[in-house]
Parts: sequence; C-alpha cells; structure tokens
Amino acid sequence: MKVLVTGGARSGKSGFAEAYAAKLGERGLYVATAQAFDEEMKARIELHQADRRSRGFHWDTTEEPYALAETLRSTAAPVILVDCLTLWLSNWLLRCEHEPDAERLVESRIDELADVFGSMSSPVVLVTNEVGYGLVPEYKLGRIFRDLSGRMNQKLARTADQLVLVTAGIPVELKSQAFRL
Repeated sequence: MKVLVTGGARSGKSGFAEAYAAKLGERGLYVATAQAFDEEMKARIELHQADRRSRGFHWDTTEEPYALAETLRSTAAPVILVDCLTLWLSNWLLRCEHEPDAERLVESRIDELADVFGSMSSPVVLVTNEVGYGLVPEYKLGRIFRDLSGRMNQKLARTADQLVLVTAGIPVELKSQAFRL
C-alpha cells in the first residue's frame, strides 16, 4: 500500500497520515525531513513529536532531510510515514540553488524517490503540500520550487495506490476517483 497525502498548509495532512498509518500496522518508522534552523521551527517540530506521542502509536523516528530514497530503500519497518516531502524538496533546492543545473539535480532526486516509492512492498504514507493553488511566486527560486513541487506530486501520485487530499481537516480520496483517459 503506497499512499500520498496532500493538501494545503495546516490542512490536517499530518494528523490524517499518522492515523491512517497507524491502521496499517502495529508500529512504524516516522521519517521527519524538517530542519530546525530557528526557534519557531524547533517549536513546530516539538509540537509534532508531542502530538505523535499522545496518539499512542509506537513510532521509531529518524530525521532525514536529504537521503530520503536511501532511507526508504534500507528500512524494513512494517509501516513507514514520511512527513514532509515539501520540506525535503526545499532542503534539496536550497542546497543546490547556486549550481548551474540546480533544477535538473533536484529533479533527479525526485525521480530516484519516485522509483523507490514505486518499488516499496511495506506500507508507505508520504505527506506533501499542494502549492499550485496560489499565486505565481514573485522570485525565480519560488517559481522553480512551485514547478518542482507540482512535478514531484504528479510523479508520486501516479505511483501511489491511493491519493488523499486533506482540506480543512476533511480527507477525500482522489485516486479511485481519478478520471481515466
């Protein structure tokens, strides 16, 4: 079972993904991609950790801001939850932004992740943000991020068994309702 959960910021994606993953196994591996560069982000991470503990499901947590495909490939956890792909993408884009072929370098990481995701036999739940509903970003790096995010989400959605959109805390399954050409 490969599941992609998407939605806007603060839409309830993470809570839904954690509850869904808890129904897929007895325990799991939580792969966190966030980096705490400031106090506000550190507080957000601590809140997420406390929320997970309060739900009673046993998570082993690993923090992996870059080597996501490698982490997925090497784990034997009964259930895997990755939160969040958008932060993982940001990490890579910021790491490569001064490279002349930054977009291509990041796209190759996305392709690697999509390949690994597609080959997973354990249940995997990936959380990502839907960033394409907003305004066109004013700055070039923002536009590149938005474009890469959209392409990443499309690639992973094609591979996923289920695609769930969470809006205002309400999950709606999209994959089974996808229009087929």
